[in-house]
Amino acid sequence: MATISFHNWTFSVNNNSRITSFPHRSPLSNKLFLGNALSLSKRLLKLRSPTLTPIKCSVSQATDPTTPDIAEKSQLMRRSDVRNIAIVAHVDHGKTTLVDSMLKQAKVFRDNQFVQERIMDSNDLERERGITILSKNTSITYKDTKVNIIDTPGHSDFGGEVERILNMVEGVLLVVDSVEGPMPQTRFVLKKALEFGHAVVVVVNKIDRPSARPDYVVNSTFELFIELNASDEQCDFQAIYASGIKGKAGLSPDNLAEDLGPLFESIIRCIPGPCIDRDGALQMLVTNIEYDEHKGRIAIGRLHAGFLRRGLDVRVCTSEDSCRYARITELFVYEKFNRVPTDRVEAGDICAVCGIDDVQIGETIADKISGRPLPAIKVEEPTVKMAFSINTSPFVGREGKYVTSRNLRDRLYRELERNLAMKVEDGETADTFVVSGRGTLHITILIENMRREGYEFMVGPPKVINKKVDDRLLEPYEVSF
Repeated sequence: MATISFHNWTFSVNNNSRITSFPHRSPLSNKLFLGNALSLSKRLLKLRSPTLTPIKCSVSQATDPTTPDIAEKSQLMRRSDVRNIAIVAHVDHGKTTLVDSMLKQAKVFRDNQFVQERIMDSNDLERERGITILSKNTSITYKDTKVNIIDTPGHSDFGGEVERILNMVEGVLLVVDSVEGPMPQTRFVLKKALEFGHAVVVVVNKIDRPSARPDYVVNSTFELFIELNASDEQCDFQAIYASGIKGKAGLSPDNLAEDLGPLFESIIRCIPGPCIDRDGALQMLVTNIEYDEHKGRIAIGRLHAGFLRRGLDVRVCTSEDSCRYARITELFVYEKFNRVPTDRVEAGDICAVCGIDDVQIGETIADKISGRPLPAIKVEEPTVKMAFSINTSPFVGREGKYVTSRNLRDRLYRELERNLAMKVEDGETADTFVVSGRGTLHITILIENMRREGYEFMVGPPKVINKKVDDRLLEPYEVSF
């Protein structure tokens, strides 16, 4: 029998790998550990903090389809020249600043080009508030490997953006502040990434802060992996220590390189390439939608199987029984910070498609003859609702030009085309609508955007959405640390 101490945990392990005592933890913690006792002992014994050498990334090997049994069943292959990653974190942990440094060091911009801070936050509201609201795509090239990067919001109110973006990637960079450690949104985004089975590279950011505590942050993140029932392979994550604003990273908090080279190397080594069916029927899940005045609606997503080319006739499917036909008029891929037109896209890459005017998020662009729809995107349900109605005050029409209930209704239902986490329902009267979102900030951003667009309306106070399950009244809550 041996006694092991780890980040204030003290317990005993006998020969059959059972945890037998917990002298310094509460009954709730004991219950948590007892539920995972068989695998915990193995995980804790192999933890290194901080690690000074690159770990052998087990995630990439565990998901490798080249083993005979898997290859015979699926006929899938991995692309080694592409990586699709999402950068996820709690708000203000430095995601967008880290992306800025990655773009600069990948020579996306000219040496004499002026680049503003937080270049990915291109929306006016984002720059004013200093937060990321909408997810955005870009790409870099590192050692002949194309890395598609998706910057995601950090507020839990915009968690729907993160949930649908995870359908496009094979791995995530989990950015954690070197002082605060894991926070509530860190838990949420990590939980979703683990449910998808994605590989995770943990980036301890802002390591240059005087009060940084990297050992505590890595250990707390590891405990979070355990609590979220991560597999042994996922728990064997690579930890990178970085300063996003200085553009430095390293495998040790005390020995940072002069650039982000260790971070790029970890992405190539630990994030697997996309698993594709190159010779299969075309399948592309629409994950995001943008609009251009000249090109119309632009569908964005990852190509899962087959190939796309300009001028190709396709079938757009919502389900097996609901399909329509369309033609691809223009095709784009992401190169550096721009959308670049192309004639052909292979499976595994992220692309943008024009020509389908009525395409919606969650639909599948499939082969015209034998294509099948992919599973629909699912997001968490709203938690807060507010009533929107027309302005009935004596000063109506003085601040906006869209004042009728028809204008208000059209604008609210148009928001649903892109914002999957939001719901709109008709209210008690003909000029009242109930808008449900993931939080007050989620709805506040909609209100501010509508006000700037010239809409004039009234809103009611926010109300929590309760649910009745098995004759019990339930209310939403957030797990904090």
